[in-house]
Amino acid sequence: MSLLEKILGPKSKRDRSLPYTYEARIRIFEDGTEHKSYISDTICGLIEHLHRNRIKPEETEIFEIYLERESPIDPLLFTTADHQWLFKPEICRAFEEHYKGHIQDATCSFKDRGRGCMGP
Repeated sequence: MSLLEKILGPKSKRDRSLPYTYEARIRIFEDGTEHKSYISDTICGLIEHLHRNRIKPEETEIFEIYLERESPIDPLLFTTADHQWLFKPEICRAFEEHYKGHIQDATCSFKDRGRGCMGP
C-alpha cells in the first residue's frame, strides 16, 4: 500500500460511481421502527459476515452508501433462487451488470478494499 493510499484510503473509495460502503439493516421489531446495522466496505465481506452470524437474507435489507445518498439493493443480486446468500464468485457475476466495467472476469474495482465488517 502506498503512502497516498494510507492517507486517502483505497482508490475505489474515491470513485464516486461506486458505493463508499455497504450497510445491512436487520429489523429488531416487526414494524421496522428499529434496526441494528452492520457495515462493510464490500458487499461480499458484508454477506460473509452475516452468514457467519446466522443472519438470514429475509431478515436483512442491504444498502449501498454513497457520499450523499443511500440506495437499497435488490435482494435478487445477493441471494440464490431459494433465498440463500450468494458467495464469491457467484456474487461477483451477479453484480457485473450492476457495476458495469468495475467487475470483470479477472479484475474487480473493489479488490483494494478490506472485507471486514463492523456491527453489533
